[in-house]
Amino acid sequence: MKYKHTTSFDQKNLITPQGYKALEDEFSKLKFEDRPKTVEVVSWAASNGDRSENADYKYGKKKLREIDKRLNFLGKRMELAKVIDPEKQNKDYIDFGATVKVLDDEDNTKIYIIVGGDESEPDKGKISWVSPIAKALLKAKVGDYVSFKAPSGEKGLEIVSFKYKKI
Repeated sequence: MKYKHTTSFDQKNLITPQGYKALEDEFSKLKFEDRPKTVEVVSWAASNGDRSENADYKYGKKKLREIDKRLNFLGKRMELAKVIDPEKQNKDYIDFGATVKVLDDEDNTKIYIIVGGDESEPDKGKISWVSPIAKALLKAKVGDYVSFKAPSGEKGLEIVSFKYKKI
């Protein structure tokens, strides 16, 4: 019996239009600028003879492998992407792309924006749709109280407001 190995590549990749554009921009820069320049350096270094002690050649080959690995990763992420425009969301509950204002258990106001994993920046309030906080917020409405498990224990949030706007 064969078992299918699942990875993050097997999951859908929800992303905003801005997040998808960032992936495309990075992919294009790597493919059409960085990689050709690195190939040029490797070719030049290879023409200098003995490759076994040629630092430029060794470093260039290593850099090419890193670029190719990143291109492969970005290609797969874009292939699996499902672009969702928050401005086109018209829901009565919290879903992907929502900007959510909450009160925590200490009555501190916080704002979270639910985005894709590739565009997550928790220190800026952009949280991945698969994070514990986002999972607790999804499908909630204004006035709801949701809870989630944090490293420091169970936490709660009261939904004050939410809207769908450009991120």
